[in-house]
Amino acid sequence: MRVCGLMSGTSLDGLDIVITDFSYNEGKVRHELVHFVTVPYDDELKKELHKLMDSAAPLHLVSSMNMYLGEMYADSLMEVLQDVGIGMDTVDLISSHGQTIWHEPEVEPNRSYARPNTMQIGDIAVLAERAGKTVIGDFRTRDIAAGGQGAPLVPFADQILFQSETGGRVLLNIGGIANLTVLPRLRSEQPIIAYDTGPGNMVIDACVAKLTGGHSSFDKDGELAKGGTVDDEWLGHLASHEYFAASAPKSTGRELFGTAFVETFWTEGDERGQSSTDKIATATMLTAKTIATEIQRYIQSHDVKEVIVSGGGVHNQTLMGFLKAQLPEDLKIMTINDLGIDADAKEAFVFAFLGYLGIHKMPNSLPAATGAKKATIMGKIAYGG
Repeated sequence: MRVCGLMSGTSLDGLDIVITDFSYNEGKVRHELVHFVTVPYDDELKKELHKLMDSAAPLHLVSSMNMYLGEMYADSLMEVLQDVGIGMDTVDLISSHGQTIWHEPEVEPNRSYARPNTMQIGDIAVLAERAGKTVIGDFRTRDIAAGGQGAPLVPFADQILFQSETGGRVLLNIGGIANLTVLPRLRSEQPIIAYDTGPGNMVIDACVAKLTGGHSSFDKDGELAKGGTVDDEWLGHLASHEYFAASAPKSTGRELFGTAFVETFWTEGDERGQSSTDKIATATMLTAKTIATEIQRYIQSHDVKEVIVSGGGVHNQTLMGFLKAQLPEDLKIMTINDLGIDADAKEAFVFAFLGYLGIHKMPNSLPAATGAKKATIMGKIAYGG
């Protein structure tokens, strides 16, 4: 089965598209990644999506953007297939994560109508109609219905694809939010552990956008952070945020580390006399420190030998340097490229994989990662034709 996986993360860089061929032989799923590309979002679309990631966002704008993204995803996919000479008639399934605009896995118990919730837009019915193909999407809601956090979902694939016989591994993804999967060696009695550690690129990107007036949305190669100085006292205060002390399983997003957090962060930096590059350096170290603190929890218990990093954060050399400096020297830090998978393609590939399993009615969730009561078959289906 040829599956096109679509992923747009919290960094809002663009739409990641993977084309992957899957087969099922002797109880094992085999895969071949045929093509990967990121279709970048223009500045206007990024701004509109940012507006919707606010609890006060007008409902009619959310509803309209849901339909628009369904159209855009279909058009982008068809253009990419045409550019690389792959016929749409060879595609069997589209698996779309959608664009998260709200993620609230825990709610106040005194709100009568409040329920744990999550919202990914990019309507799968619109995508199916426009592309003429069956689409599976909206994965996270089923896990929340089963008592889980609806995230992280990538650890399910991490377990199948990357668990090793020679030692424990940490699979770290640094997107807008950073998340990790702690894999014990095969046949170990230790549990698989996975959760969001906190901000990945999200706060860094927002600070760069403020500094540049929106002309740049990320710190290329970490050059801005490299020119700044980390405020260690302030860093200690930032790392005391209640999210970092919360027990796993846990997940987060822009509702905690989005616009409001960054505005407060920027103001505090001004009050402390920090330059813009100092603020970006401190934000970068916050990501590195909070990730490293979580990894260190499991080095002994899970016999961790390797940390394998994916996501846009791998390109930030200052961030990677900060991270390595926070971890033991004998711990091997590598990128997922070293295992033959493009670091930027991983999440889109994983959602292609989850879609392949879901359409075949096979469980595709990991309760140990999300806290759900049971494994479920995630994904809603809109049939093409």
